[in-house]
Amino acid sequence: MSEPSGRGNLTLTPGPVAASRPSVIQLVFREKGALYAAYMPVFSDGGLFVPTTREYKLGEDIYLLLSLPDDPQRYPVAGKVGWVTPANASGGRTQGVGVRFPTDDKTRVLKLKIEEILGTSISSAKPTQTI
Repeated sequence: MSEPSGRGNLTLTPGPVAASRPSVIQLVFREKGALYAAYMPVFSDGGLFVPTTREYKLGEDIYLLLSLPDDPQRYPVAGKVGWVTPANASGGRTQGVGVRFPTDDKTRVLKLKIEEILGTSISSAKPTQTI
């Protein structure tokens, strides 16, 4: 079952939920604009905003299966919740969590790939889903 994301160019597919395992979320970005809106350069190792109605706590483990625009590869990311936007947040912000990427070489390469896709738009003043 997919959660509504409010954007036609992003698909979320939550995996099975178990108390002792991290959540598994498939995150598919079809367009650069959706990736821009979700990317969180505020985290030194990078991160992504995941729209979800499920409540998470800071530091909770989340496993992402990430697909980037025009890239057939899926990237596994074992992240942690580093940002929470609650339901009914001010400014009409989408409810969800920011998943902080781990500090490892594989994820560092993924961060560089995302920043390469975003190019100069990464320094845009255009609003994102978080800041």
